Amino acid sequence: MANLPSYIEKAVPNPPANRAPWFKNTAPSYAGIFLWVVFFQALADGTLQHASPLFCVGALVLAGILCYALYYYAPAMLGMKTGYPLYVVGSSTFGTTGGYLMPGILMGLLQIGWFAVATFFATQYIIEGLGKVPKTGTVLFTVIAIVWGYATATVGAKGVQYVARVSQILTVIPALMVLFVFFKTAGGISSFQVADPNPMASLSLILTSVIGFFATAGAAGADFGMNARNGSDVKLGGIFGIVVATIYAGALPVLSVAGANGLHPGTGFTYDKVIGLIGGPIGSLMFFLFAVASVVASCFCSFIAGNSLATMIPGVPRVTSSMVGATIGIILAVTGAASNLINIFSLVGASFGPICGAMLADYLLSGGKWSGPREGINWAGYLAWAIGFAVGIIPISFIPAPASLKALDQIAPLYSMIAGFIVYAAIAKLGGLPRAVSVPQAQAAD
Repeated sequence: MANLPSYIEKAVPNPPANRAPWFKNTAPSYAGIFLWVVFFQALADGTLQHASPLFCVGALVLAGILCYALYYYAPAMLGMKTGYPLYVVGSSTFGTTGGYLMPGILMGLLQIGWFAVATFFATQYIIEGLGKVPKTGTVLFTVIAIVWGYATATVGAKGVQYVARVSQILTVIPALMVLFVFFKTAGGISSFQVADPNPMASLSLILTSVIGFFATAGAAGADFGMNARNGSDVKLGGIFGIVVATIYAGALPVLSVAGANGLHPGTGFTYDKVIGLIGGPIGSLMFFLFAVASVVASCFCSFIAGNSLATMIPGVPRVTSSMVGATIGIILAVTGAASNLINIFSLVGASFGPICGAMLADYLLSGGKWSGPREGINWAGYLAWAIGFAVGIIPISFIPAPASLKALDQIAPLYSMIAGFIVYAAIAKLGGLPRAVSVPQAQAAD
């Protein structure tokens, strides 16, 4: 066996005996991601103004299917077949040396961004629960963000196992609350009027939001897949945890926003405005409960960031990485930089879309198997990422298109993924892949 980096050499495959059915791990874990209030907080803003609630629900169905098929499936199957996590199976696409940066360190850096988002919105919901208007830069906002950020980062660094034990219980809280809000507002859905019809603009924004939100979790499908017993677990876990969860956690809040505006025009199109409309003790309690449910996301973001950086940079202790990342995240939250969700979703999608595209191409070209780590830097993966990222962040509005379809040129996470897939596949077909290195593998059932 060739000399391998420590992050690969020390990796131990998860044996089949340690795995569990899809409904005990993959499905509830992914459902919990979508039931995080950050996912649906602004999902209706900019979409319902341009399309009917039914059209938006249809767009959510399409987004869920794309997330499952293009971003989750290949990494999850690789994780299941090898028993290895993302940073190991990704060494095929990016190389043994290249794997340090992608997906390794990049995953850690993006999790710091997600931690910032979690801290910002948890702080916002706590302040709204207190009956006050949240404003970045104020003493109240700053203090709550600092306390929340460092508390959840500490738990993520030292006691994330306790969060894991209660995560499924905490996931039930937002699942019930979005259903409650839906029933409170459903009577106004039929009265909702689209202000500026432009369905393609709505479709573009929904696909960008959902795919951008999901991109890193899709690549992390390898980590979920390594806990799956077989291919059926991978498929069913993804169908229910991603497709069904996208529809439930996306459609109910969007319909609730439509209903609230149908009953009370001018309510606003963000989810917190709908909760505020409920008002009273129940409304305040819901703000606090959504914040409490965000503990899971905050802790896991901190844990993944620290773990990714410590694995790729073993000289830095994991706790140190976690707390440094938390400090950066808190600063981003306090300054309000973490508040613009559509920009964050677009950036994350542009960053991880081409990684998922390159991994999908590698998976298909290898006949649905893991080829093993590739020596050094796999430049096919890096070129696929660079070109895909450029496609994702550079506006392509200059491409001629009918006015009715013009809005579709902004779906950065999807186009970056497609670009990454095409570039990797083309280079691979031309023989541009480094030699694969053999490593011990634990094969699960197909």
